[in-house]
Amino acid sequence: MKRAVSTLRSRRAVGYFCTTTSSSSPAAASEAWDGRFRLHKLRGQHLLTNPRVLDAIARRAALRPGDAVLEVGPGTGNLTARLLASPAERIAAVEIDPRMVEAVTARAAALGLAHKLTVIEGDAVEVEFPEFDVCVANIPYRISSPLIAKLLFGPYQFRTATLLLQKEFARRLVAAPGDGEYNRLAANVRLVANVRLLMDVSKRDFVPMPRVDSSLVEIQPRAIAPGVDLHEWLAFTRVCFGQKNKTLGAIFKQKRMVMELFSRPRRAEEHEDGAGDIGLGALDDDVSDEGNDRSRDGAVDFSAEEVGAFKERIAGALESAELAGKRPSKLSNDELLRLLRLFNERGVRFQ
Repeated sequence: MKRAVSTLRSRRAVGYFCTTTSSSSPAAASEAWDGRFRLHKLRGQHLLTNPRVLDAIARRAALRPGDAVLEVGPGTGNLTARLLASPAERIAAVEIDPRMVEAVTARAAALGLAHKLTVIEGDAVEVEFPEFDVCVANIPYRISSPLIAKLLFGPYQFRTATLLLQKEFARRLVAAPGDGEYNRLAANVRLVANVRLLMDVSKRDFVPMPRVDSSLVEIQPRAIAPGVDLHEWLAFTRVCFGQKNKTLGAIFKQKRMVMELFSRPRRAEEHEDGAGDIGLGALDDDVSDEGNDRSRDGAVDFSAEEVGAFKERIAGALESAELAGKRPSKLSNDELLRLLRLFNERGVRFQ
């Protein structure tokens, strides 16, 4: 559910904030956590409290006069206070915890900057975002992949996203072909955006302290959209990276794989509504297709001749691309796109 904080609630929150902080300066009441309510680790509630790191994130976001900023997971407002003090025109913060909503609303009011802040109470994966130029987020690690998918494959147009992520996840996100950490997540994000690592952040800079360190990354959507159907691409990379340690030839010669791809066009005709919105978990690469022997309605109707001809089309595409002996984790997106086009030209569809 999406709900903007009301004026009355904001006034109550100001009183709450002012009676529960001991600092005489609202701007300095700040980063230190006074324990006024319990933080839930299982929900990913870890407050960033190091002022130098908070300043660095706000600086790296490179906000401009007139910018509309989307902040996901403002918590008690440590980073929000800096965004409000920036040249940005307005900040929209999405927060699921009503206690945090009150805290960040009170923080803005105490700073005299409540007019620049709108707080949307709800799940960031589910709510509709307002228009924004820049996204800044210290997000719960468990929603990292769905949030990035929503930003990059949703209807939003923005200049940059500066995200604080789990360090291991960030390394996977910025990995390049041939790196040990290269994966489907990196391939899918690279298709539509440029990503770079900005800095690492110690777990000791958070309260309560998480078990792992974090990293700050910058994601810039590409100005030119890729010339490929995104549903088709995401389904294709799911197949390739589901068994990324095998060569493409070994992946696509499996009888199970041939039958799966052969049956897809027929199933698509029967279920025309199957090409809906891109799933928010579509970037993940941790789902393997190995051992998946799902039954397929209508498979008994396929003749051996039809299946054999289809298998030859798959082999022909791999031969034309000269990629049969290559592993997906070693290939650039250009090489993968070339193979996908060759498959599609031969009637091999993945969506």
